[in-house]
Formats: sequence, C-alpha cells, structure tokens
Amino acid sequence: MTASIALFTRDLRVHDNPVLTAAHQAGEPVIPLFVLDDDILARFATPNRVRFLLAALTELDAELRALGSQLVVRRGDTVTETARIAEETGAGSVHIAADVSGYSVRRADRLHARLSELDCALHVHGSSVTAIDPGALRPSGGGDHFAVFTPYFRRWVEANQRTPLSAPRRLTPPPVTGVPLPEPADLCPGSSSPQLVVGGSATGRKVLREWVSGPIADYAERADRLDFDATSHLSPYLHFGCLSTVQILAAVDSASEGGQAFVRQLAWRDFHHQVLAARPNAAWSDYRSRPNNTWRDDPQAVRAWQAGETGFPVVDAGMRQLRAQGWMAGRARMIVAGFLTKSLGVDWRIGARYFLDWLVDADLANNQLNWQWAAGTGTDTRPNRKLNPLRQADRFDPDGTYVRRWLPELADLPGNGIHRPWRENIDPATYPAPIVECAGM
Repeated sequence: MTASIALFTRDLRVHDNPVLTAAHQAGEPVIPLFVLDDDILARFATPNRVRFLLAALTELDAELRALGSQLVVRRGDTVTETARIAEETGAGSVHIAADVSGYSVRRADRLHARLSELDCALHVHGSSVTAIDPGALRPSGGGDHFAVFTPYFRRWVEANQRTPLSAPRRLTPPPVTGVPLPEPADLCPGSSSPQLVVGGSATGRKVLREWVSGPIADYAERADRLDFDATSHLSPYLHFGCLSTVQILAAVDSASEGGQAFVRQLAWRDFHHQVLAARPNAAWSDYRSRPNNTWRDDPQAVRAWQAGETGFPVVDAGMRQLRAQGWMAGRARMIVAGFLTKSLGVDWRIGARYFLDWLVDADLANNQLNWQWAAGTGTDTRPNRKLNPLRQADRFDPDGTYVRRWLPELADLPGNGIHRPWRENIDPATYPAPIVECAGM
C-alpha cells in the first residue's frame, strides 16, 4: 500500500474524522498535513482566530502523537505544498473534507488538476464540516436548495445521518517533516480578546461533556436569555472542526425538550451551508434584494456601534462582550445586527466584516447569512421585521444582569432601569446618550 495524505482544513480532530479514517484505510503511512495557507491568512487571519487555530493544531498534534504519528505543518499555498509532499512520498491519494465557500471549491478543483499530473487521486469527503451534505436535500418542488428553514428542517430530521467514526487505533509516523508551529504574532500581529477560549479537540470534547451533562436541559427555556448565559459555547469548536456536528448530535438526547431545541440550532448551521453552497455569491451579495436598496453612510454611527457606545446598553453590552471574548450568544448577535442594519440603516456587509474580525467562530456560511437574515436581505420570510433593542432588553435581560456584567459604569442603576439610563440622569461623560430614537424610550 502506498502513502496517503490526510489534508486537514476545518476538521482539526482525530475522532469522527472521515478524512483521517479514509486516509488510514487507503494506505500507510498516513501523512497528516495542515498548510498555513498564505492566501487565507492574508484575507481572514485575525488575532482571535489565529490564537484559537494554533491551540487547536497543538492539541491535534498531541492526539496524533498518542497514535504514533504527528502533524506535518507546512506554510505557503495549500495546493503547492500538498502536491510537493505527494511527489516526495509517492502518495497515491489525498483526502480532504468537502466545504462550501468559493475558495474551498476552487481549492479542490486546483488540487484535483495538480494531483492528476502526479497520478495521485483526490478524495473529497462529505459529512465532515456538516452533518448532512449541502447538496443532499432538495425541495420536492424543484430548485437546488431550500430557501426557507422550516421545510429544510423537516427533511433534515428525516435524513439518514452517519454514526460517529472512531479514531484510528494506531498510525505509522509520516515519512516527511514540516515546520514548527509559529507564535500567534508571527501570523497575525495585534492583541486577541483577553477572555478568548482555548482551542482544540480535547478541550472541545470537555466542553461538550459539560454541556450535555446538565445545562442543555434548560436550553429550550433559557437559550435566548442573555442574563443566564445558557448556550453551549460550542460554536468555535464546530467552526474549526475540533468537534463534528455528528459527534455533537450523537451526544445529545434529542428526545428531551432542551435537546430538541439545541438540535434545531445545529440544523440551522447545515441550512446556511446548503444555501451558500448553492449561492456562493451570498457571502457578500444580497441573497434577496431589498425594496429600498439604499444604506446610510454614517461612519460616526458605525464607530459608536463598534465601540459599544451607542447609548443603548443591551447593544453596547453585546459589542463589548465581542471585544472581550471574541464571542456572543445568538440572541445578542441578532440584537446588535438588527440595530446596525434596521435601526441605523447601515449596510450589513460592514457589520459582517467587523464580526469576521472579532468572532472566533465566524465563517462565511453562518456569519454572512445570519447578517443577511437580520438585514432583511436573506432567508427571513419576514424581511421587514425590526427588533426594538429596548423590547429585546426587557424580554431577554429583564433585571439588567447581562448589561451590568459588561457595562460597569451603569452597574449602580436599579434593576430594569439600566436599559434606559437617560431616564436616570446619567452624565453623558459617563455613558453616551442614544445615537438614534426608538419606540419605548
């Protein structure tokens, strides 16, 4: 048997990894390869994601070493470096996870063309980044994808999903070496969020165990409550593939109320991937046109939103949490995105780009299409809906606990009054006045 290459991308794990399993079955030795792609780094590297990525790669290498192997790291162009190793080792096959971004599709096409010259086969494996392959479910009435979530979810629940794969019991050491993992500052200068979580598959499995051992039971009731911090915090581990959706689904009791609500959120992730697979331009172009397709040019309002200084405490708390943790719960994301696009009338692309700069879990499918949903240009069946930030605060942070956590300058305001500090005669030098009016002020 000839050597095979397991090319890791957004699947940084040894457990339930179709790529690694197939490479192991195809030949020995397996060459576990990760390429620090200069093109991706130039376009998408941020201090938060680089720090999480390097921690995840460190854990991946440790788990591979426990199996007798190690991670081979190269830097440059993914296609060039993969082909170079295939040529050096005479590898008969390269295995990679299917993904939906335009870049991922072009990369697979380039890999296929280059490896064909070396008589090396490329195998693209589905059900690795998502639970159900993006193109596997089609509307019965025709079309290449579902544009509405509910009918997609009904089909998704009924679809056959694979069972989790075990990690290989033993791997042969790879016959090539790579470069040492760099320090975060070597890949992306700048400071990361001070409360950023640690990346890695082992860490992700620990977070998952803690989640399903108890907190998930209250998910249906508490998921939207900002004051309870009642979400799973698994999204960064899903984005980098430290955990697979299949692993998580297998660990969740989907018969419970909390489990059912959580599974629905995992299905939303697959839904967005199938939309982007069918409409790759939706990463930066409107999925649906707006009736009034004009956006306000207001750099001062954008800066206030980014800094968490809009004068609306629930919005500002979310934006300050983003800077501190590189993360926000889904409800907070909806509030701040709706405020930027609907209350301020600012182009969703500006907000999406800022989220890409700070969110550790931001990928094109979920980040961009959630932003389009908030802006009324995406898959929302009620594109004109507008989330009033004050009503959202009253409903999902009724006592002001969440706001108090992130806006210490308002911590002394009583109870729900923290959501309307202008009524409490707060000095604008302490906290800014609202930059826009809304109902309920």
